Formats: sequence, C-alpha cells, structure tokens
Amino acid sequence: MGEINYVTKDTLDQMKAELSLLKTRGRKEIARAIAEARDKGDLRENAEYDAAKEAQLHHEDRIALLEKVIVSSRIVDARNIDTSKVTILSSVRITHLGTRKSMVYKIVSENEADLKAGKISVTSPIGKGLLGKKVGEVAEIHAPNGVMQFLVEQISAVL
Repeated sequence: MGEINYVTKDTLDQMKAELSLLKTRGRKEIARAIAEARDKGDLRENAEYDAAKEAQLHHEDRIALLEKVIVSSRIVDARNIDTSKVTILSSVRITHLGTRKSMVYKIVSENEADLKAGKISVTSPIGKGLLGKKVGEVAEIHAPNGVMQFLVEQISAVL
C-alpha cells in the first residue's frame, strides 16, 4: 500500500463530501456539457466538445486522487499529540538562524497544507526537516537556495 495520510477528522469529512459531490452532481454537469456540445455538430472541429471532454478528464482525475487519499487516510486526534518533539499536527515556533525571523507553522498533511494560513505539509522540505526535532534543537533544511537553519523554540498541539 502507498503512503499513509494523517489527517484530522474534519479534513477527512471534507474530502468525503467533495468526493460525493464530484461523483454525483459533478458527473451529471459534465455529462450534460458533453451532450450539449455533441448536439452542436461535427465533433472533429468542436472546441466546446473538446473542452468538455478535457474537463471530464480532470474531474475523473480528481475523483481518483480523492479516493486514493481517503483510503490511505488515518485520523489523528490533536489531543493525543506528543509535544516533546515535532510531529504531524504540531504547532511549532521556529527562528531562522540566518535572518533571526521567528515564525509559527502547523505541520499538517499534504491535503491540509496552506502556507498563507501557516500550515505546512509534513512532506515539504521544512516539514520533513522539523519532524522529530525537540525544543532547542536546530533543523537544517536543504532548499534550492542553500541550507537554512531553524531553531525549534516551542512545540504545541494544533487544536
């Protein structure tokens, strides 16, 4: 089996709801768009038909991805997180040793990552580099522009 995706119950519920919507209403809407385009004549020169078929392909790819992720998901309860080290669903305050800039990130699954909201993926370079670190330890992150060092200042559970 593939990689396990650790997610909160809310995230799993959101993915299941999106999958249900895509399989029902989404598929009906795409089928309707294909039928309307097909009714407009010659399919070899029908850009609308090509666009509808392309949308169908992307739609089915999203369904397949969600099904794969849901099957491999395991619910993690933030109340049971070990805060002695950085793990998934940790909130971690770090300081960039080069710039002395401090930041707080929540370590989440790939599906929950949202940099603007301060949520970084456990599979991102920073996420991977922080995993397992304890308060006071330095994480070395290998980035395209060189090695960055972050001091782990504080770890708490994401609630």
